Amino acid sequence: MKKLVGALLFGALAATGPAKAGEIAVIVKTVNSTFWQNVQKGAEAAIKADGGGNTLTVQGPAAESAIADQVNMVENAVNRGVAGIVLAPCDPDALVPAVKKAWEARIPVVVVDSALSPQAERYYQSFLATDNRKAGELAAETLIARVGTEGRIAVMSYVAGVGSETGRVGGFIDYVKAHSKLGIVGPYYSQSQMATALNQTTDVLAAHPDLKGIFGANEPTAVGMARALKQSGKADRIVAVGFDGNQDLQGFVKDGTLAAIIVQGSFQMGERGVATLSKILRKQPVEKFIDTGTVRVTKDTIEQPEAKNVLY
Repeated sequence: MKKLVGALLFGALAATGPAKAGEIAVIVKTVNSTFWQNVQKGAEAAIKADGGGNTLTVQGPAAESAIADQVNMVENAVNRGVAGIVLAPCDPDALVPAVKKAWEARIPVVVVDSALSPQAERYYQSFLATDNRKAGELAAETLIARVGTEGRIAVMSYVAGVGSETGRVGGFIDYVKAHSKLGIVGPYYSQSQMATALNQTTDVLAAHPDLKGIFGANEPTAVGMARALKQSGKADRIVAVGFDGNQDLQGFVKDGTLAAIIVQGSFQMGERGVATLSKILRKQPVEKFIDTGTVRVTKDTIEQPEAKNVLY
């Protein structure tokens, strides 16, 4: 049924959209993150495996908070007549007009990682992402299992209102409230800046010496959080759960600073995003939503194949 819905939604667009080889524009949230660099690797693998003659370009703003820059990138891609766009939107609302322009120009769009606002659903053909609500719930379950059901924990988030954040942090907070009596400090928003997260976490640790646990909701936030825990000397008594799986975060799991990391399939997001767009360009049906999954990684499991497949 989902495939049929996806095919119908593409409908008229596919009838007149680009069929010949051309440029696939991948526009990520920022180029200054190993998470998004791993998404790029997946996209490059997909374009190589596809053999359809399409070329790949990858762009992203300097920071996830540079929303206007990303809007310009999408508009420029539309203006130069790309064959299709894979987009990880920095903001659920601000990118909608640009995605609508792509739809009006008969350029298919595949959205990855973060959802656009509901009114944009007709303007893109497929959405590939972690089920962020489930991922947040898994992080909360992991933390509660270690800290118990009473006391206080802190939530270190990234960009307020972005689709992945609302699902992930919302899922985390709702799960904690439903399954424990833990009090929640925050969320605090780092704007996906590691240094900001470090400073915020340092302040939170000082202001709330009774904290039992803490959650860092994306890669730069979790790295900053973990560094603050180490610098404060509190890593051995506060249970910390991070999100994403770069080399820094893997190191924090191995040395015990982080009890666990919840890791998205970032490579798969890029690979399947481009592969899905390639199917659309061939007039093949695609699902409207594709879950790219998460894996919980701990010190005990970090060397296992399931973890190695998602770490980067």
